[in-house]
Amino acid sequence: MSYVGPDFEPPRPPRHPLRGPLTVAVVALAPGALVGWLVWQAVGDSDEDGASAQTSVSAGASAGASASAGASDDGKERPGGGTGQSGGGEETGSSPAATSAPAGSGPLKGKVVVVDPGHNPGNFQHPSDINRKVNIGTNWKECDTTGTATNDGYTEAKFTLDVSRRLRTILEKEGATVKFTQDGDRAWGPCVDERAEIGNKAGADAVVSIHADGSAAGNRGFHVILPGSVHSGSADTRPIVAPSRALGERVAGGFLRATGSAPSNYIGDGTGLDVREDLGGLNLSTVPKVFIECGNMRDSKDVTQLTSGAWRQKAAQGISEGIVSFLRG
Repeated sequence: MSYVGPDFEPPRPPRHPLRGPLTVAVVALAPGALVGWLVWQAVGDSDEDGASAQTSVSAGASAGASASAGASDDGKERPGGGTGQSGGGEETGSSPAATSAPAGSGPLKGKVVVVDPGHNPGNFQHPSDINRKVNIGTNWKECDTTGTATNDGYTEAKFTLDVSRRLRTILEKEGATVKFTQDGDRAWGPCVDERAEIGNKAGADAVVSIHADGSAAGNRGFHVILPGSVHSGSADTRPIVAPSRALGERVAGGFLRATGSAPSNYIGDGTGLDVREDLGGLNLSTVPKVFIECGNMRDSKDVTQLTSGAWRQKAAQGISEGIVSFLRG
């Protein structure tokens, strides 16, 4: 599958190295999380520099093994045909648009984090609904897609919900108020524009959209997608470009340290970061937001990690470390 369409814009190099070690000890963490933070502090600035501490965003995903023939795989299509990422959308299901968890009393008390589990397990049964077009500011795109899957049928939608729920548990212990765009509680969707709207209406301090890629075998690693500068129609990302980059760099660094996974070897030229201007979930956001592709569901080595509950816990821990570091400055 090609990842370069006619409107493809090469990823921009990071404006500054991935930095920002945690300066304040985190309280009320589970034992596993505490280990992650100790590693964070032990690594320091030097290990966050360069490509080893950054991640590039996956720009393509093949249709999942269980997807119907001809269905778009994961809503991450680049202009011209290559697939890339899914975003948020219009109200689609009959369930509430977002689910939230009560805040705790930790260091993130008062902070709102929106977690966006990519796709929905029910999308497979609603092709006409998810294929309808929604406006993303720069153009019109499908409401959502089914997402990709491993060759054995483990779906991206199932993966994203599992990691997102683990992430919510960790963030709640830090005191954050956590809202989901969907929690398997609606028949399908939401569309990409509604996913963005949920974060905007929540006044989120940070939004992270969880995904896994569906690229060719041999393509490995995780990727973080940052919003490009877009000012078109209802989209204006200019105020969130800088804070979103800071969030993405922190998430990339935390994910690297917690999981041991390397940045993508096929997107981002080893920088670990990819800038996109064609994703509704980013274009329509008015709050800091990034996507993370946690690995490639079509590569056997990455699949070994993605299908491991222990590894998914590390993934959630790494993402949470990035979010906490960003929110605490």
